[in-house]
This record gives sequence, C-alpha cells and structure tokens, in this order.
Amino acid sequence: MRPIITAFERSPDGGKGLARDTRVRWALEEVGQPYDVRLVSFAAMKEPAHLALHPFGQIPTYEEGDLALFETGAIVFHLAQRHPGLLPEDAAARARAITWVFAALNTVEPPILDLSTARMVEGDKPWAAERMPLVKDRVRSRLDQLSHRLGDADWLDGAFSAGDLLMVSVLLRLRMSGLLDEYPTLAAYVARGEARPAYRRAFQAQLAVNNPPAG
Repeated sequence: MRPIITAFERSPDGGKGLARDTRVRWALEEVGQPYDVRLVSFAAMKEPAHLALHPFGQIPTYEEGDLALFETGAIVFHLAQRHPGLLPEDAAARARAITWVFAALNTVEPPILDLSTARMVEGDKPWAAERMPLVKDRVRSRLDQLSHRLGDADWLDGAFSAGDLLMVSVLLRLRMSGLLDEYPTLAAYVARGEARPAYRRAFQAQLAVNNPPAG
C-alpha cells in the first residue's frame, strides 16, 4: 500500500522547499518509496478530519494503512527505520545518526524559527529593531558550533543519513536571511544536500503544486 502524505494546497513559501512536507518527500525519495499526496487548504487543516490526523492542525501527516503519523521528525525516523538508506547498519553509527535527527530539530531549528518569527510576525513592533541582533546572535552561536563540528567533512557523521536530511532542511530556512553565507562550510554542506537527486525530485514535486503549468 502506497503511503499518503498531506501537503499545503498552496504553500506560504510559494514552492521554495521550506514547507515541511518537502522533508518527508525527500525521505521517501531517498528510500525509493512511491507515495501519494493529499492537498489540504488552510481551512481544511482546522476541520475534524484533518485534526484526527494532526491534533495541532498542521502539515504534513503520513498515513500507511492503519498507521497515521504527524511531525516530520517522527515520519522521517519511521521511514529511516523501515527502509535502508537513511540510517547506518552499524549500531553505534546508527545511534549517532539518530542523535543528529534530534539535534537538527531540537537544538538548531528553534533559534532559526525564532528568527523567522522576529522578521515576519514581529517586524513591525516598536522593539523589533532592538531584539533582532539578539535573535541573530543566537542563530550564529549554533552555526558556529555546527560549522566547527562539521569541519571539512561532507556529512555530519560518515555517510549521508536522516540526520543530514533534517539538518539541511533546517538550514535552508536561513538562506533568505543571509546568515548562511557567513558560514561557507555550512553553505557548501547545504548545497551538497540540495544536489542529491532525491532532494531535487522532492523539491520539484512541491514546486509543481504551487506553480502549475499555465493552461
């Protein structure tokens, strides 16, 4: 049975790959698992049918037979456990890759999301200009640490893993801010992720939803 994921009927980013369904699409493409997509509107995301799948009224969700999941980290982790290609076979290496899954979502992403909130939601507040340098410094602190750890390696711990998939997805949110350009090592790391054929297929699939051909 082909799994079904949900995605925005019209993504706020216009198909730039920042909507979280792109992460799940990427994981599915990496493991070679065909899937179907059910598009949902913002109104439908708050209706009982969708809330039964995602109690917080967001996307994506993942349905596989009787199994229904939400949260991209949980979905990617599920796929990585079920299919070869996103987690190493060696037990210790596997544990380290899982650690990077959590690090991407719990340690690196929160200050980046705070930056997005400061720019898009709080930008018109009288205290916004004073707060922004503090927000950016918190992001830079994490990027300093991550860049130091990555060094000149291609990926975070040996071969590409689910940890890299999620870390690259998180860092992509920084592109418009210019902060990623301050870290050439991390910018190159993100570029390697974007160059993977599975990512390109996922990106194009999400772009096609938001930019359908004319006529």
